[in-house]
Amino acid sequence: MVFAFRSFAAALALSTVVGIGAAGAVQLNLHNGGDVASLDPQRLSGDWENRVSGDIFEGLMTEDAKAEPVPGQAESYTLSDDKLVYTFKLREDAKWSDGEPVTADDFVFAFKRLLDPANAAEYAYLQYAIKNAEKINKGEITDLDQLGVKAIDDKTLEITLEQPTPYFLGSLTHYTAYPLPRHVVEEKGGDWVQIDNIVTNGPYRPIEWIPGSHVLTERNPEWYDTESLAIDGVKFFTLEDNAAALRRYRAGEFDIITAFPTDQYAWLEENMPGQAHVAPFAGLYYYVLNSTKPPFDDAKVRQALSMGVYREVIGPDVLGTGELPAYGWVPPGMANYDGPDIKVDWSELPYQEKIEQAKALLAEAGYGPDKPLNVTLRYNTDDNHKRVAVAIAAMWKPLGVNVELLNTEVKVHYADLRQGDFEVARAGWLADYNDPDNFLNLLKSGVEMNYGGWSNPEYDRLLNEAAASVDMEARADLLKQAEKLAMDETAAIPIYFYASRSVVSPKISGYEDNAFDIHRTRWLTKAE
Repeated sequence: MVFAFRSFAAALALSTVVGIGAAGAVQLNLHNGGDVASLDPQRLSGDWENRVSGDIFEGLMTEDAKAEPVPGQAESYTLSDDKLVYTFKLREDAKWSDGEPVTADDFVFAFKRLLDPANAAEYAYLQYAIKNAEKINKGEITDLDQLGVKAIDDKTLEITLEQPTPYFLGSLTHYTAYPLPRHVVEEKGGDWVQIDNIVTNGPYRPIEWIPGSHVLTERNPEWYDTESLAIDGVKFFTLEDNAAALRRYRAGEFDIITAFPTDQYAWLEENMPGQAHVAPFAGLYYYVLNSTKPPFDDAKVRQALSMGVYREVIGPDVLGTGELPAYGWVPPGMANYDGPDIKVDWSELPYQEKIEQAKALLAEAGYGPDKPLNVTLRYNTDDNHKRVAVAIAAMWKPLGVNVELLNTEVKVHYADLRQGDFEVARAGWLADYNDPDNFLNLLKSGVEMNYGGWSNPEYDRLLNEAAASVDMEARADLLKQAEKLAMDETAAIPIYFYASRSVVSPKISGYEDNAFDIHRTRWLTKAE
């Protein structure tokens, strides 16, 4: 099969709509939440880092205004009849910000670096669909040339997969699939990412990075479509205090804020109508339990805590923005996952009955009035995370569970989770691509993002068998079996499915709510 992209027809149409290319383009001031840990796309993990990285780098595929995959550095591709071999033709005018051409070898270099276990890229597993990627990343194959990525010539890249993968093109929009400037990385080593050295291939390039404060970008004159950009640069502000962010937005300091205290939603609707954007979001808010340590290695304890969460009041009442309660792991509406949603068997019980069953489970596990269960519950800095944590601590009180709340900034929080330094902790996952595999892999043995360390060989077998299946219906069935198993074992506690919560100035055009909450600056314009 042959697929050719039509010179960004959709992009050009959108450009016309939003007036891209008009005079008077200015700086976008964006509240970005957490502190960016790195500008190296293989050292990222947060949505606040993705916002920056996706503006300054571009993969073979990128996202349109609705976060759907569209051509990026590739202008066309072919797919073999067995759906295993993609051959991409790169744009002839694709360049790095220093004027050097982007070559197929830059992609080969980047994929090998990503999967080389010596580099310990925590998100490397997202590209395990590529032939031998997992074996290389786990050290089972030491010859990096065995990776299924090779340069046919400077502008032709061939990628061979382990098996047909329906979401593969979507996964190429992720920052783990961005090319790297080999000529700079090899010359500068680890310093290539410093602001004076870094070169990028996206619409923008970074010109200032002050940790704890902001990243500042400007238009990349070498990007192939730079004349279409309506915004000259972006200042990504680090600020984890959502209430402070809203105050600064109201003062005119920010054009967009990426989160707001949910108790301000009604006020925003009344006083700033149309500016608050609350939309369904392919994401899961959950609590992870450290299954490697007592008492959370006991499935009865885990289930009791899950049954004690009164999910139906969290979205409407605790947060006030209507998030859907989650009794399963995969958000509704994901692609390649037809059939009924998976839930725990007890999801429909009246809440009081859940409480009684939870008390009985804790009693069986050895906890009760004479021996209360003491739990430390960790969350990262955010008014909404605190609000949920306080509410759930109160919900667990009738079970005889004493909760100590512990708050840290986001970088510390996730570093501690990766080290297993917690008992119960808040976490969240936002879809990287539109497939249930992206969520279910979070509970697979050996995956770094499986913070709680829950491990089940049958679960792993089901995911592996699904990955090898070319029958999409059978694949979905295997994945649903895996999801049901994980929920029955309370591998973690799903709480609610996300809604995105942004506030966007009326000055901004081109901002489209979408299920991935991705809004690349190239599609936006700002009125004076």
